[in-house]
Amino acid sequence: MDAKKYLELCERSHTGEKVTKDEWDMDYIIDTVREIVEDYEFDWDKEVIIPEEDKLFEDMFAAAKRMILETGVYNMSTQRIIKFTEEEIEEGIQNMKTELTMGEGKDAYTLVARKVEDPREPAIWAGNPGCPTPEHLYYPIIKSVAKEPVIDLLTCGSLVDVDGYAVKSGDPTEVIAVRRELQYLHKALAEVGRPGMGLLAAESAVTEAGDLAAASEKHLRPCDSHLVAMFNELIIDNGNLVRAASSLDYGMKNASLACTMVGGLGGDAPGSTVVMIASILAANLICMADYHLCHPIHIQDVATTARGCLWLQAVLCQTFAKKAPAIIVCDLWPSSGALTKELLYEVAANSIVVTVCGGHLEGLGAANGNKPNGTGLEVRLMGEVGKAVARQGMTRKKANEIVLKLLEKYEHVFQMENGNEGVRFDKAYDLDTIEPVAEWQKMYEEVKAELAELGVEF
Repeated sequence: MDAKKYLELCERSHTGEKVTKDEWDMDYIIDTVREIVEDYEFDWDKEVIIPEEDKLFEDMFAAAKRMILETGVYNMSTQRIIKFTEEEIEEGIQNMKTELTMGEGKDAYTLVARKVEDPREPAIWAGNPGCPTPEHLYYPIIKSVAKEPVIDLLTCGSLVDVDGYAVKSGDPTEVIAVRRELQYLHKALAEVGRPGMGLLAAESAVTEAGDLAAASEKHLRPCDSHLVAMFNELIIDNGNLVRAASSLDYGMKNASLACTMVGGLGGDAPGSTVVMIASILAANLICMADYHLCHPIHIQDVATTARGCLWLQAVLCQTFAKKAPAIIVCDLWPSSGALTKELLYEVAANSIVVTVCGGHLEGLGAANGNKPNGTGLEVRLMGEVGKAVARQGMTRKKANEIVLKLLEKYEHVFQMENGNEGVRFDKAYDLDTIEPVAEWQKMYEEVKAELAELGVEF
């Protein structure tokens, strides 16, 4: 999309219908989704995490196109609705990338639009995306991920302090934090001998000021990517429009991000899936997305490993694979944290679902992405499971059987009074060697053996 076309879309933020946020939520989202779900008779079976009915995917895609055409997107900065024409929506679908090269030189990696039950391995986009992390643990965590040979691309958490000062939104500390983040990322990649690896970064950028501060050849390069987010549901703000516009001449890739709330305004899994697909269709235009991040959040369980979130990712990936090939990268945010077997079970289940349904793997945000309780070891498992499942040609039916057994092993964590956050990175890894402690390594080996017994061919 050229600058003139994008500015014309953004101008609708000032000329569109003016409504309050409450009116948007109630009249545009809740009412529209309820009507669509009833019209298409959407429902779901909680024992079928990975549906296989082509009619479901056809109806989901039609429903999402109908939704985005009827609602548009709400700009909460101007309190106006950005509407799209049917022709624009179709053009956005036709222009979705099916190949995208990230990184440079020998470390460049090409993302592709994967198919259902695709034998091509999913990308392993690894890190602890968005997790608030103190500076003294930031580099060790990144290094623990970057050193894993299984990864293809790198992401990271957000710095909560720099040089002893708390990072504040729209403050000089944000600018320093986001540049410090990129310095740590490049240092880690240089140390592991993969300096050209592509990044999804500037995670410490809470506002557009931080994001703009990251865009330079020595920080966030044109061969890297950053987030252009939509808020739930189907909401954007001027800050994210600025983020998208920043890429026009500079060239860095735009990763759309929608965090649809399963059990929220869109209702249960089917309605929320319609909203998430609609968000991606809108992001083709208003976020100028080069690829899409699918990050559902369960209203109670939070984690992407909740049944409703797994179903959403399974249906969304298959819908795009069959109806409109695109690069879909699914976030993994388990509820459990390091030094718990449940974290490994959650990672395996989520990795299997996404891989067999045609998505790529990104993450992972252990402990619901709230604490620095993630390590490189569970990232290793994510990559090993995803690539093994693709190579062996696992069917959706077999994947569903395995995932149901894994749910029995971890679903209890959603009812735990204090959660299952595990331990901080420095309790699970030796900070001198950046290797897992013996107990954590043993858990990984035991769970990997269990997965092999269930049918994952490592």
